[in-house]
Amino acid sequence: MKQIKKIQNYIFIMPWVVGFLFLTLIPLTFSLIASFTNYDVTSQFTFVGFENYSVMFNEDVLFWTSLKNTIYYVIISVPITTVLTIFIAYLLRNDFFGIRLFRTVYFLPSVLSGVGVYILWMQLLDPSTGIVNVVLSYLGIQGPNWLTDPGWTKNSLIFMKTWSVGGGMLMYIASMQSIGKSLYEFADLEGASKLTKFFKITLPMITPIILFDVVTSIIGGFQIFQEAYVMSTNGGGGPANSLLFYNLHMWNKAFKSYEMGYAMGMSWVLFLIVLILTMVALKISKHYVHYEGDSQ
Repeated sequence: MKQIKKIQNYIFIMPWVVGFLFLTLIPLTFSLIASFTNYDVTSQFTFVGFENYSVMFNEDVLFWTSLKNTIYYVIISVPITTVLTIFIAYLLRNDFFGIRLFRTVYFLPSVLSGVGVYILWMQLLDPSTGIVNVVLSYLGIQGPNWLTDPGWTKNSLIFMKTWSVGGGMLMYIASMQSIGKSLYEFADLEGASKLTKFFKITLPMITPIILFDVVTSIIGGFQIFQEAYVMSTNGGGGPANSLLFYNLHMWNKAFKSYEMGYAMGMSWVLFLIVLILTMVALKISKHYVHYEGDSQ
């Protein structure tokens, strides 16, 4: 009987095992091995050792350009979107007339994605006819060339990113609503202001969600690709390589130059960068993340 149950257990977990083996473990192993070869899809493997990594760090100028662009995007976009999401969630945390409509309006952009959205934003950010510059002109401000001026291109994508903060908003609203009302009642008895209650009660109590949001946003930021591919010049990262993000450069190496081994080496470098940043965030979180039941 026990043997039959054991067989049944193996049968139940088999779909996951097969999926993990053929869709995760084997591709990961293959990419790691291929990163030490000159694999280009058409020819046989030739082991080249650390040559791909040496070229990457010492000869490929665009590698450092793409990494710099990506780091800039992450450093600027993650804090802005996190703060904006918390602010909107704080405003919409309580029930009032029309609250469902407001929450829906803010949430809808987060479920819209793909090429259509990026083309829409290209029209909105058009320097001459785009609605963004038209509105700025009414305010007496000369709008920039959002997607053609290298100094504004990355900021344009960051601006576009703030449009879709509604997904994270729901997490923060749920977290804020789960905070015990007794904490706020006690603060009211002590004469605490709304600002004090926010920084002393609300913010500390939602720090686990902030940690989750920041880590996933960092990972997502380093994976930016579609926006740059659609909105840059000919999908090449222009103008002046200002939109050449890491994943776009890796894609160009893999599917335009057919340097698959080199591209796989880039993917492992990206994996290590994200892993280190995630570990640092988790290490630092011990000093500011508050969990219910903590003795501190």
